[in-house]
Amino acid sequence: MSQKRRLIYLLFINVLMITGLVLVGLYSNSLSVLAAGGDFIADSLAIALGLFAIHRRDNHGDEKVTTYVALVNAGMLVLITFYVPIQAVGRLMTKSPEIHAQPVFIVAILSAVAMALGVYVLGKGAGNEDLHMRSVFLDTASDGISALGVALVGIVIAITHNYYWLDSVAAILISLIIGYGAIKLLFDVVKSIRTGQPMQTDDD
Repeated sequence: MSQKRRLIYLLFINVLMITGLVLVGLYSNSLSVLAAGGDFIADSLAIALGLFAIHRRDNHGDEKVTTYVALVNAGMLVLITFYVPIQAVGRLMTKSPEIHAQPVFIVAILSAVAMALGVYVLGKGAGNEDLHMRSVFLDTASDGISALGVALVGIVIAITHNYYWLDSVAAILISLIIGYGAIKLLFDVVKSIRTGQPMQTDDD
């Protein structure tokens, strides 16, 4: 399956999840769900830019454009990495609001399933393609792992009706996962730009 088709399918999955994550995050007072929603929005913008980059590459022979799109993607993820912990620490320093755990658990499980489907659509070889496809693959996989963590927090809060601070901790952990991948990608992108040698693209 071509890169373009895989990205279109993944963009469709992401857009379906964004509305649910944002609405549930606002309703449930869950910062971790809102963080996931923000990550999905950033990912969707990156995928849309990636589709434009692939069009430029395939029709105009511009190989470097996918590298620059990966740079934009990494930059957006770094911003999320800094913003969410600031909000989470603010909550931890005050009384954490009550979290409605059931919708948090449901939307987190749905997100994990959606991202597992996304990883399947991208294929195991996506991590070894160009920098943009690698960034999308890493984003999708980390989103799935983060969603499982949020689901676990939802279960604990639902059972105990307490430990609402776990939501803020989960939001910080999600940011760390996002940040690790973003910084690693950023170094790879800068190296690629400096050497002028974009990673090999496999569009089969």
